[in-house]
Amino acid sequence: MLPHHSRPARTRRARALPPPLSHATLGEAVGRHPRQQLRWLGLLALPLLLPLTVPGMATSVGALCLLLAGGLLLARPVALPAWLAQRRLPPALGERLQGLLARLNQHLLARSRPRLLRLSSPRYRYLNGGMLALAGLSMMVPVPVISFDNMVPAAAVALLAWGLRLRDGALLLAGYVATVLAWVYVALLWWAGAEILAWGYRLLRGGWTG
Repeated sequence: MLPHHSRPARTRRARALPPPLSHATLGEAVGRHPRQQLRWLGLLALPLLLPLTVPGMATSVGALCLLLAGGLLLARPVALPAWLAQRRLPPALGERLQGLLARLNQHLLARSRPRLLRLSSPRYRYLNGGMLALAGLSMMVPVPVISFDNMVPAAAVALLAWGLRLRDGALLLAGYVATVLAWVYVALLWWAGAEILAWGYRLLRGGWTG
């Protein structure tokens, strides 16, 4: 028979396990507690680091990022709007996220630790909320050229979310840098799109006048 003191520990571990995501809605997956929301924000951003396209995923993650940034700035949890909370995760994506979370518990959570705690303190919530909002906006901005444009913004979102969730200032610093790089990347894509459009216009104009 197990010792009496081990039963509450087992109960706490069981309650800490996330619900199955194969048929969950975004609201069910994200939850209501700020730390739980940050965990799922960081998790939902991870598939966007891969060179694949999930329709509507970047917009949903970007909107969630803006909402959580607003809650961070106001120092209170926020509830997802119905249109976002009721979006159902594709079963394949839910299973992939579940596997990613299991691997994160083994690797990221084992290597990360609370450090540079001042960066994750309430005193810096305006900086962190602003950076989180900028990272979410960079993910939602449409770009005029076809590319894997979500990869750098997704890295910024994941680093900021996990840095805040784990109170890891090193991850937060990396998230600040990634957020700046995300906007530089978006600006370069817009510049490339403008150059392509200008080149096409010159080509067509030359054909008309030739």
